[in-house]
Amino acid sequence: MYNDNQQSVYCGKKLNLKIYGASHAPEIGVFIKGLDGVRFDKDKLQRFMDRRKPKNMAFSTKRLEGDKVIFVQGESDGAISGELKAVIKNSEQKSQDYDKVVKTPRPSHADFVAWQKYGDGFDHRGGGKFSGRLTAPMCIAGGILKQELQSKGIEINAYISRIGRICGKGYNDIDQEKFDFKKVDQDFPVLDAQDKAAMLEEIESARMDLDSVGGVIECVITGMPIGAGEYMFDSIEGVISKLAFAVPAVKGIEFGTGFDISTMRGSKANDPFFIDDSGKVKTKTNHNGGINGGLSNGMPITFRVAIKPTPSIGKEQDTVDLVKKENVKLKIQGRHDSCIVPRAVPVIEAISAIAVYDLI
Repeated sequence: MYNDNQQSVYCGKKLNLKIYGASHAPEIGVFIKGLDGVRFDKDKLQRFMDRRKPKNMAFSTKRLEGDKVIFVQGESDGAISGELKAVIKNSEQKSQDYDKVVKTPRPSHADFVAWQKYGDGFDHRGGGKFSGRLTAPMCIAGGILKQELQSKGIEINAYISRIGRICGKGYNDIDQEKFDFKKVDQDFPVLDAQDKAAMLEEIESARMDLDSVGGVIECVITGMPIGAGEYMFDSIEGVISKLAFAVPAVKGIEFGTGFDISTMRGSKANDPFFIDDSGKVKTKTNHNGGINGGLSNGMPITFRVAIKPTPSIGKEQDTVDLVKKENVKLKIQGRHDSCIVPRAVPVIEAISAIAVYDLI
């Protein structure tokens, strides 16, 4: 039986998050425990939230939500005390766009499985609780924690490394010591501005074909203390992965060299240690993504997530009528992104901040 008050809960070692609401509900929000004494800049948080909003580009949804964060409890002048509750009011829904998909599930959406599990009581509008809209409350928590981690010298930066078939420069292709992430375009974050045109062309090609395209986001975490994390179930990889898969569009994750490390011999895959000029222990390579045995080894933690193409497309698709028990055709109406990868970048930073804060 579906319960409209249902919440998705993350229970970490220190943090406890409860996210509630649905895509077309009056509001969405988050309860956060474990931030007693943390201070943050509300204007800086709002700027972080704005990065997740639809871009003023042809491929973005025309649903224009303000995503203004309202603090209901636990906050006073940027200081947190007790359980924090933050809310975002939904104001730009067009629920009628989803009237036709109640009994004709959209391919690759959660419509079918939600109907099977919860029945007619489920709020299917905009994907309901399965919508990427609920990554906004996750960004509230992650945006606050990103500021807190910066005060401890830990930086989290994500960017687009691939759109469809177009690959851009990655972290290993730049001068890591000199590169300034602050200069990266926040609306379409790529490490090399020359990659942007080809990626936008790939998105536009899909859009004109009433289709969509996915991509890959890489995240780099620097300043992690050596030894953060635990072995086995509470490894850095495990904690980050659990949170990454809370993002509806994520279908894969890899750390360091990732799956390609399986093609290498040990002599190449190993990261040899050395002592640098300042006396610090470092590794000459970073195929393991800054993690050994589930713990941080002091090198940058790097991982990539695969973002699937937006399943809501304008092309006619095959589906079924769940009432009549027959095969039918479906053409999805509504306002949808041709590519959600640029908007997902701050979400990946947010889940990383949640994971790192709990790990240290």
